[in-house]
Amino acid sequence: MFLKKTTAALVLCACASLALPAAPALAFDAATTATAPAFDLARDVNRALKTFDVPGMAIAIVKDGKVIAAQGFGVRKLGDPAPVTAKTLFEIASNSKAFTAVALARLVDEGKLDWDDPVIRHLPDFRMYDPYVTQEMTVRDLLTHRSGLGLGAGDLLWWPTTTFSTDEIIHNLRYVKPATSFRASYAYDNLLYIVAGRIIAQKTGKSWGEAVQGQILDPLEMTNTTTSVAAMLRAPDHSAPHSRINDRQAVVKPLPVENAVGAVGINTSAEDIAKWMNVLLAGGELPEGGKRLFSARQSRELWTPVTPMKIAEPKPALAATRANFNAYALGFNVRDYRGKKLVLHGGALQGFYSRVLMVPEEKLGIAIFTNAENSGSMTSLQWRILDHYLGAAPTDWIGLIAAEEQERLRQDREKVGKAAASRAAGSKPSLPRTAYDGEYSDPWYGKVVIRHEGNRQVMAFTRTPDLVGEMVHFQHDTFIVRWKERNFNADAYVTFALNPDGSIERAKMSAISDETDFSYDFHDLALTPVKARKVE
Repeated sequence: MFLKKTTAALVLCACASLALPAAPALAFDAATTATAPAFDLARDVNRALKTFDVPGMAIAIVKDGKVIAAQGFGVRKLGDPAPVTAKTLFEIASNSKAFTAVALARLVDEGKLDWDDPVIRHLPDFRMYDPYVTQEMTVRDLLTHRSGLGLGAGDLLWWPTTTFSTDEIIHNLRYVKPATSFRASYAYDNLLYIVAGRIIAQKTGKSWGEAVQGQILDPLEMTNTTTSVAAMLRAPDHSAPHSRINDRQAVVKPLPVENAVGAVGINTSAEDIAKWMNVLLAGGELPEGGKRLFSARQSRELWTPVTPMKIAEPKPALAATRANFNAYALGFNVRDYRGKKLVLHGGALQGFYSRVLMVPEEKLGIAIFTNAENSGSMTSLQWRILDHYLGAAPTDWIGLIAAEEQERLRQDREKVGKAAASRAAGSKPSLPRTAYDGEYSDPWYGKVVIRHEGNRQVMAFTRTPDLVGEMVHFQHDTFIVRWKERNFNADAYVTFALNPDGSIERAKMSAISDETDFSYDFHDLALTPVKARKVE
């Protein structure tokens, strides 16, 4: 049994320190915990920033309808002393999916669509690779990652920033081959949330951003929140994105993704996300009472598990984090922790990571935003804050998660190093290097060009201006493309297969490192020469 804890509301300014009263500690197996001092938000966050090398972070905590904390830590931009505040805007990436789900829920409340309507009823031109799936795909299916698409399938249509329009992305879905049967298993995707965003635009007669502004942001008085990166950059208090380049944090340019806003379009602050969590925890009821953002029925729909997810087996030191159930609902992941149901989601875009989680039974909400690409900082604080409110004995999650992260990185570097060490260093390509030059085409992405620029051989994705890199020989007919934008951390193998006559049949790609974000779905490309080249 876990004790319910109440704490008086306390809204904190960016420079305030927070040491909340300790909750009664419960007995847990000492073998699964590491000694830790009592919870102190400011101390814990600042330790996490230093441990995980994160420049800045914003935290929001709500409890029983009150804002306990809305606070910034660290700096918005390396080299600039301006601090993160409660109003500092961050890109929250896939935490935007919940806003798309709620916008659809409002349309269901208004009788303009139903969760189980076929998508083609609202978007007649919508097509998936399999005609059966096209006919059977429902609005609910768009949100629940059970379409049969592989993990992150087709993400190169929008990431990194591409010149595809939203309509082009939706059209090209029909060329993306499934990885599994329809509704057979969970695999996270973004493209179908882009489709969901298009349905919102179609039913409201407005853009996704305008619809979300009018349906959600205005009623909740989320006055700082924006629905585009361009609008965020115009705000006086916004964070800069940071990525690791050569093992050092560096400021990188923002990458707008206006063609994918249904999946990743929201930019918000600790102060505003607190309002969002309180309304979600109130089942859609607005603070003034009597008015609703969405009905109680839709609140249940949004958090009802739909697609079962695999339960990971954590390392022994992290055993307390093991879930007993894990599933995806409508724009939210649902699982348990220490006997309590959690509703949560994560987000990741270049230079920004975010986490939003709620404990409905406790009316508790926690949001963590970072201006760096690090999940360990958020995960360690997530468990630390949850344990405080659930009355668990203090555990050194920062130390434990940091150790686990370092071990994972060590293993990845070892794997990459072994591959480099075991390559056939003396091997040569089957063809002259210029023979690999030319245009290659993939059914859903389109053209990729390989060309020589002086003595350098370069690969360029024609619809992705920043996805350009030098190709260096690895072994046999495999090359490595090293992207000019080193913060992508997504270098890839490029392997060519030849026809009997010596012409190139196809090229396939795969990320070198397991740490490469899954949205670089190079492995899904089936590149074939636009015009076969025969070597004389």
